[in-house]
Amino acid sequence: MRVAVTGTPGTGKTTATELVETDLEVVHLNDVIREEELDEGTDEERNSLFADFDAIRDWLAEREAESENGLLIDSHLAHHFDADRVVVLRCHPEQLEKRLVERGETEAKAEENAESEALDVILSEAVAEHGTESAYEIDTTDRTPENVSTDIEAVIRGERAPSAGTVDYLDYL
Repeated sequence: MRVAVTGTPGTGKTTATELVETDLEVVHLNDVIREEELDEGTDEERNSLFADFDAIRDWLAEREAESENGLLIDSHLAHHFDADRVVVLRCHPEQLEKRLVERGETEAKAEENAESEALDVILSEAVAEHGTESAYEIDTTDRTPENVSTDIEAVIRGERAPSAGTVDYLDYL
C-alpha cells in the first residue's frame, strides 16, 4: 500500500506523520529530495529546489520494493506520485500564514501559500491525479497533531470515507 499525505506547506504533514502508528514506512519526501539530491537545481526566487519527478518516482519504486508493508509519503508533492489513498491536510489560510511566518518564511511566501490554500490548489491537483474516491481531506485548523495523526491512521485502515471537497476557505479571499 502507498499512502500520500500532502497539503500546502504549514498544514502539519510532517508533524502528524511522525506521530502516525502504522506498519507503513514513513518517507519524509522533502528530506529525501535534499539528501539524495533528487532535484534539478534551485529556484532562487523562492529559495527552494526544483524536484526531479522522474528521479523521485524511481527512488520511491525502489524503496517500495524493499518495504514489507508499503509507504506513507509526506510532502506537498506527494500527490504527484502513485498512491492508493491521498490524504490532503488543510488549514485555514489565516492560521496557515501565521504558522509559516513563525517558522521563518517571508511574509510574501506565507501569503502566497495562504492564497493557494484558500483556492484548494493541492486538493484540486490531488483529485485531478487520483480521483475523488481516493482523496481524504483533513482539516488541521485548531487541532492537535495527535488528533490529525489519528485521522490519518483511520484513512490507512480504511475506516474513513473519501471526503474531497468538504473544506472551504474561499471566505479568506
